[in-house]
Amino acid sequence: MSLAQVAAAARRSAALPLTLAVAAVDIDIDGGETVGVDDRTVLPVASASKLLLLAEVSRRLDTGELLADRPVEVLDEDMADGTGLLRRMSRRGWTVEDLAWLTASVSDNTATNALLRLVGRESTARLAEELGLDCLTLHDKVRDIRGPDVPPLFATGTARDLARLVTHAVRGTMSSPAASARLLEWMRANTDHGLVPALVDHDPYAPGFPNPLPDGLLVANKTGTDTGVRADAGVIVGARRLAYAVVAHWDPALGPSTERAAVHAIRDVGRTLAACARRRAAE
Repeated sequence: MSLAQVAAAARRSAALPLTLAVAAVDIDIDGGETVGVDDRTVLPVASASKLLLLAEVSRRLDTGELLADRPVEVLDEDMADGTGLLRRMSRRGWTVEDLAWLTASVSDNTATNALLRLVGRESTARLAEELGLDCLTLHDKVRDIRGPDVPPLFATGTARDLARLVTHAVRGTMSSPAASARLLEWMRANTDHGLVPALVDHDPYAPGFPNPLPDGLLVANKTGTDTGVRADAGVIVGARRLAYAVVAHWDPALGPSTERAAVHAIRDVGRTLAACARRRAAE
């Protein structure tokens, strides 16, 4: 099955009142067979962008600039509603690795803010430049309310850049093989499989990732949810390893029916990606 069918699945949403950007990379082909639909369009990507922050944290753990067990006090300024657990927990002291696991597994906004305060947005921008991710940008921390004096969006990016970041991680070329493997391990802990993996028959707990199962699929991903935005970036491992990113964006004034249509469109792309991952490129 060709990756062209992934593009065809994305184009089925053309009649919907939304933008659906898709990028998919066949990692096991030299040079990486890539397909894209609106994959260079810069869109809000919500928490899928936290992969860039986690990549920088992983790089620093690898170089020794950060220690995994370094205590980090969560400050009042880090607190944010939305996804996560820390705002509801009584403790204020966590380690760098604790915060990374919380950011990756439940997209904890407070943990994200603490890590971003620790490493700085400038360092994530440098890493993006080094990896050739020209349009993936963390503009600000996560905020409950965005006033006129702060950036209007937490993060923007393209499906192409998100898929390329995942490709770097799977190939071990993110900054080092160890840093890449750590990012994949964090992604594997993600608990939100409601977008691309929703219709994919996969085992979220099978050991041995990223080695393929004898029969079946494995997924590691990071999702993003905001008003008018759904995003998912990750890798599906089967007979082929496919890095992907899918970003849907629409006018929230269109109501919940458009949101449902966006989610269905993303899941349709996920089902097609899974069908491709089950078959080798020559089949």
